[in-house]
Amino acid sequence: MLKNMQKNGLILGAFAIAATSLVVATQYLTADRIAEQQRGELLRTLNTLIPAAQHDNDLYADCTLIAAPDALGAPLQPVYRSRLAGEGNALAIQATATDGYSGNIHFLVAINDNGLVQGVRVLQHKETPGLGDKIELKKSDWILSFDGERVRSENDSRWAVRRDNGMFDQFTGATITPRALVNAVRKAVWYGQENSAELFAAASNCYTESTQTAAAAMNELEPNITELGE
Repeated sequence: MLKNMQKNGLILGAFAIAATSLVVATQYLTADRIAEQQRGELLRTLNTLIPAAQHDNDLYADCTLIAAPDALGAPLQPVYRSRLAGEGNALAIQATATDGYSGNIHFLVAINDNGLVQGVRVLQHKETPGLGDKIELKKSDWILSFDGERVRSENDSRWAVRRDNGMFDQFTGATITPRALVNAVRKAVWYGQENSAELFAAASNCYTESTQTAAAAMNELEPNITELGE
């Protein structure tokens, strides 16, 4: 009987090793494809927020990594620069709302050289389907309420949901998600407005191997969290 148990244990162990190897191999083989899909989605978002007629540079390549965790929600965040005939005219800042209902909300906000918001798009989130996911444009036009707005001061009280006496709507049954995103967008826009000259002058360094490795390590995403409601 002991021999049978040992034999069964060896068989189970072999299956476990084979399954693990298959998962690792699949991840390795699909990593480049996933990265390319993510790059394509980011490029589409960048070109939506900053139309082609507004720039003649490569938005994806003209990118600098910024260490401003208090303003942008993570140790390192990319900032993409729009230029026309060499003159900077818009910034697309990636930032993170760290206090979403179900975890981090990663987004991109574009501001022009007058400090006005050109648009905001959510890149990744884990908010509740049917409630918090209304931050996605395909689910609701709520995200368009940022367009054309300006942050007047670091603690501009207008930048809050209406329940907090601000100018942005909350969602029925879900206030935490829009509150978190409004607050994070405000901080990112203010940072961009106050540091635009430095951001345009900074070196392009987002996609060197060393900076990508450092950014990935410092900005590791949280594990998936499932919630039932807000």
